[in-house]
Amino acid sequence: MRGTQLQRRRPPRRLVRRFLAHRPAVASLVVLTIVVVAAFAVPLVWQYSYADITPDSSVPPSLDHPFGTDNLGHDAFAQVLRGIQRSLEISVLVALVSGLVGTVWGSLAGYYGGRVDSLLMRTCDLVLTLPLLAVAAVLANATSGSWWLVALVLSALSWALIARVVRGVVLSVREKEFIEAARALGSTDLRIIATHVVPNVVGPVTVTVTILLSTAILAETALSYLGFGVQAPDVSLGLLVSASSTAVSTRPWLFYFPGLFIIVIALAVNFIGDGLREALDPKQNRVRR
Repeated sequence: MRGTQLQRRRPPRRLVRRFLAHRPAVASLVVLTIVVVAAFAVPLVWQYSYADITPDSSVPPSLDHPFGTDNLGHDAFAQVLRGIQRSLEISVLVALVSGLVGTVWGSLAGYYGGRVDSLLMRTCDLVLTLPLLAVAAVLANATSGSWWLVALVLSALSWALIARVVRGVVLSVREKEFIEAARALGSTDLRIIATHVVPNVVGPVTVTVTILLSTAILAETALSYLGFGVQAPDVSLGLLVSASSTAVSTRPWLFYFPGLFIIVIALAVNFIGDGLREALDPKQNRVRR
């Protein structure tokens, strides 16, 4: 089947070579890997938990407290690590749920066309017209700050973009000869979509989902900053920035360290997405220098 032949034109080795040729993407992948491993591994051996209250209050960065402490004595290093964990968990859940729903929705719309396409895409248009932060703030406020409910709220407002991307790809794929051959052989629509259509949208979906990771982190940060995201005693990067925004002049370390990691993670994910886009794009034949 030509459906599988299309995938063979871009073998894994070539995709890896193209990605490795994108130096900013490779460097970003290394940085992001270090941040993720540190966020989940270091708390296992660090002497303080994010919830511990130490005798040292409002202490600037030192050997005992690399990121300093807040006015209650919380170790900022432990809290930033916890914040990275929670922000990453939210963004990954948003990307997975949005990617799954958007892929199924866009595949059905693009494959069947007609009234089905019109109905599904009008729903997408409605979701895309909703102001993300305003609607998310209202819905997230009703979830009482539960991190996974916040992630589901963001997912419910993000899947339409992926559905649009998938629909465009499916519209071009459904008229290919291998789809007609599969129909002639008696394959059901569900089987054709699962075995021939979906594999051909993996590339665009992967890139879009990667970019959505950074968008989700920034959206969670904005919600937490406004007081509608993750709530204490839990911790996220956005909540740390929000809680320390009034102490920038007196305890700047509480604001700048979580803010720095938000920027680093968002930039790293964006560069990785750019590298994946070039690696998965069949029109990209040149190698970056």
